[in-house]
Amino acid sequence: MLDVFFTAMSRLKLKKRIQQVENTVSEVNKSPLLGVAGNSTPKDIANKNRRELGAASKREVFGREALRDDIMGRLREIPQGDAPSYSPCYSVIGIYGVAGSGKTTFAGYIRDYIKEECKEEKLFDTIMCIHVSETFSVEDIFQEMLKDISKDSLPSISDHRGLNKKLKEALRGKRFLLILDDLWVKNKNDQQLEELISPLNVGLKGSKILVTARTKEAAGALCADKLIEMPDLDEDQYLAMFMHYALSGTRVALKEFEQVGRDIAKKLHGSPIAAVTVAGRLGANPNISFWKNVAKLDMLNDTMDALWWSYKQLNPDIRRCFEFCNIFPRRFKLEKDQLVHLWIAQGFVKTSCAIEEMEDVAEGYIQELVSCSFLQPKGTDSFVIHDLLHDLIDKIVGSGCFRINNERSQRGGWKGDVPRDVRHLFVQNYDVELITEKIVRLEYLRTLIIDVVEEETPVEEKVIESICKRLPKLRVLAIAFSKKHCAIKKTKKFSVPKSIAQLKHLHYLAFRTNLSCSVILPSALTKLHHIQRLDFAGGEISEFPSAGLMNLQHMICGVMKIPNLGRLISLQTLRSFTIWNKEGYEIRQLRDLNKLRGSLWIHGLENVKSKEEALQANLAAKERLTDLTFNWRDDTRCSPEVEADVLEGLCPPVGLQRLEIYGYRGSRYPDWMVGKQSGGPEGLRNLYLIACSQLGTGPAFEAFPHLRVLRIRACSWDSLTGNMERLTLLKKLYIIACKNIRSLPTLPQSIEEFYLYHCNDELMKSCRTVGHPNWQKIEHIPRKFYLYFCNVWLV
Repeated sequence: MLDVFFTAMSRLKLKKRIQQVENTVSEVNKSPLLGVAGNSTPKDIANKNRRELGAASKREVFGREALRDDIMGRLREIPQGDAPSYSPCYSVIGIYGVAGSGKTTFAGYIRDYIKEECKEEKLFDTIMCIHVSETFSVEDIFQEMLKDISKDSLPSISDHRGLNKKLKEALRGKRFLLILDDLWVKNKNDQQLEELISPLNVGLKGSKILVTARTKEAAGALCADKLIEMPDLDEDQYLAMFMHYALSGTRVALKEFEQVGRDIAKKLHGSPIAAVTVAGRLGANPNISFWKNVAKLDMLNDTMDALWWSYKQLNPDIRRCFEFCNIFPRRFKLEKDQLVHLWIAQGFVKTSCAIEEMEDVAEGYIQELVSCSFLQPKGTDSFVIHDLLHDLIDKIVGSGCFRINNERSQRGGWKGDVPRDVRHLFVQNYDVELITEKIVRLEYLRTLIIDVVEEETPVEEKVIESICKRLPKLRVLAIAFSKKHCAIKKTKKFSVPKSIAQLKHLHYLAFRTNLSCSVILPSALTKLHHIQRLDFAGGEISEFPSAGLMNLQHMICGVMKIPNLGRLISLQTLRSFTIWNKEGYEIRQLRDLNKLRGSLWIHGLENVKSKEEALQANLAAKERLTDLTFNWRDDTRCSPEVEADVLEGLCPPVGLQRLEIYGYRGSRYPDWMVGKQSGGPEGLRNLYLIACSQLGTGPAFEAFPHLRVLRIRACSWDSLTGNMERLTLLKKLYIIACKNIRSLPTLPQSIEEFYLYHCNDELMKSCRTVGHPNWQKIEHIPRKFYLYFCNVWLV
């Protein structure tokens, strides 16, 4: 349900205040100097201020050294002597402060400081950093903790008992740090807190829990040994932070802006969230007259008013996209790829010319929102929205967006009412009764996102049919939206109903399944002339009516057995393509798919019989591809000479960043790979060679001077090329399960990490024997890792 907005203020009072602010902003924006952002074209937004992501995406921390040292001192403490057997293995530190005071940023700073600045101390065996929020599921938090421990994808198990057991196994005998950010305390979640800490008392003494919360009561809810109020920054520290976010990466004279910047910063009364948002908008327009006019605004004296002003400076199209984010719960992790295509599906993204791609414009919108901290980076290509900004768009959007937080813990279903005029609806948990009795009555609905589908209640075809027949205005239908959940887990086959054709306006269909499920798509799908994105996650698509889907741009699934894929010339996303000795499955199907972007895995290369045939893939023309994988299987093989010719013909685009080659047994490596031909992927940063079988020395890597990571696994070479010292930017070198390599060449001085796993004993021992030539060649590398696998060869 809609979260409470400013409980201390009446709705009427708040509405009046926002109207006053709106009038002020309208008057201010009459100045041509203050209207720049609002009048930007889509192309301007996509291309301007390229400093933004580099300067503002990583949140800098100012003036927290004393607090950091205090916390680090407490984290280093290990109990001495014999503690009572009933005492927990961990102690708790609580930090509390008002919303927007910088608690989340500081918690992330502590995590990174331990990992980067204190790594030699090895304070903790594992660090888990979890955002809790006002409403939380213990099972979801357990899954996030396990993900942080394993550095891998979320675990497949989801039941409470199984997760509890797995978490105990993972933490047993380890010293851990658990950061619980934004903990809330209510009577109803007291039991949840007990469940949350129940698997933790298996670690080593000296383990710690660091809690952040808005209130002192919440910060101390886990019996904190020490409670610390988040201190205010002093004036100089606050100004330094403000000016950093305003002008970092721009080419202006800092001195000219410093005094007016100080005047603006004083109005913000020390609020970090106000500083980074207002500074972000000022940085988009580093004009001294603009800054002076802003310094006159009384509305900046209030944090929410300052956020409102920052919001109003955004381009109207970007504001609309940001408002759409209100459909998601607080602190929901927004994936860039999903967000971009949801905006496009709703028609919120505008291009200024025919050759401009909507995805590029939408990514420009994201850069703009990140630059002023309306979106805050959370990992790679994902973002969250600060609670105060969520409060702001709650009030702006009203009932246009609605959230149903029907938590797992609720019994008997969700009992609330849904506004009849809602257009965008997010449902936390799949509920048949809720869908068939309430949701299908929402005649204006354009977006329906159902986030979680429990294993015990898989989606039924009749429910999908009811949605298709009763909600004809849908543009987005996404079931099992989050990557950690699948709509179908036990069913082996699922047929999308023919009634899907009634969703004439549908642009985005996501129905996430697992690898064991085969999804059958009806021929009626061809009537969806606007469909742009089909997302079936790990599911297998074996029946697909490709004719007529000329606007389809993104096809996401685990296994695809679709003939004549070359007809879909608008495709931009195609995760994998398998070549078969059948009509319609030839490598030439890729020839005209030159809009492909991101990653592509090509399977079945043993079925390509010549260089000429390989050239028909036209890979060099696919300039948006950044990640390519070539895979030869152990089926009927061509001769080594033919395989060499085929790889020669598969020359990737110049801008490729990552290349993997599996199972190649050609007689030589191609000219584009060994520096004998221009036009290859000169900017390549990651190269993986796996199960490549050639006699003699491995390939030269002169063609890839920008290589950062080289991974060699289960290859049959007896040595590496002798010119590896020329890879002056190489940072990581992996040699895994290479049985024949006994000596190392001279390695570049740039290498920071060296991994030697499960190779022959001679090489393994010599690299660890002081004075041995192999040891001398890796002596300069700061971090070296060795591992034996008990005679198990991993490929």
